[in-house]
Amino acid sequence: MEVNHAEISVKRQCQLLGLSRSSFYYEPSVISEADIKLMNLIDEEYTRHPFYGTRRMKVWLRGQGYCVSRKRVQRLYRIMGIAAVYPKKQLSKKDKFHAVFPYLLRDVAITEADQVWSTDITYIRLEKGFVYLMAIIDWYSRYVLDWSLSITLEADFCIETLARVLEKGRCAIFNTDQGSQFTTPDFTGLLLARHIRVSMDGKGRALDNIFIERLWRSVKYECVYLMKFASVAEAKMHLKKYFDFYNHERPHQSLSYKTPAAIYFERKKEACGYVDESFGPASARWGVCTN
Repeated sequence: MEVNHAEISVKRQCQLLGLSRSSFYYEPSVISEADIKLMNLIDEEYTRHPFYGTRRMKVWLRGQGYCVSRKRVQRLYRIMGIAAVYPKKQLSKKDKFHAVFPYLLRDVAITEADQVWSTDITYIRLEKGFVYLMAIIDWYSRYVLDWSLSITLEADFCIETLARVLEKGRCAIFNTDQGSQFTTPDFTGLLLARHIRVSMDGKGRALDNIFIERLWRSVKYECVYLMKFASVAEAKMHLKKYFDFYNHERPHQSLSYKTPAAIYFERKKEACGYVDESFGPASARWGVCTN
């Protein structure tokens, strides 16, 4: 990217790369190659066993021949934005000045598309570094409505992705965890302004957002771990191909071996009578139902 490009502004360059402008101006702290190697190992083991806290992860890493302290593992967990899946105090990294909403989905039957959407962030490794992936998914169909990458955990890329999705439609309930990216008024305000009910996972209850947790597992095992991303642009290219495949070609056992797109648009047709199916794959372009 070039700050003083003669024809393409910084804003447009960021859009083409799928990054927020805050990512461009961000000056990252130096992370050693040794730490990145450990983070990649942690990512794989955490994906297999998301209930591993820093104590168990330290033991596992030592079993792989890495002499690490728990303090170091805790620091890497913070950088990666992960925490073990089990109830404990002070799990979620929420901002103390941000409002937290109750969890609204316990024992709620999910019976239609656009009833519940949810979002989360996960760590994506590169050959030399890493990025963060955020996606928004429809619970009923597992359809990925939109997604984006960022080199930071700042809220900007989450807010921008949500704004894009809300330009095309709305849901009844939007579920997130209690992370500061999702509790900021800039994020929740977009939802509340459209009369969407905000639901947030309880502390230590990542399984309250189980569908997107399963999505991350599929993304990691079926895409990220099978190849090496040399750059952010390359990661974006391969992830776009994967999400197109995931939405439109990959049959889901839980959906009677139909694809998320087939279920999502079939249900919207039933509810609205009309859906604009000229959508771009994985780009969240759909007809808006106001019922």
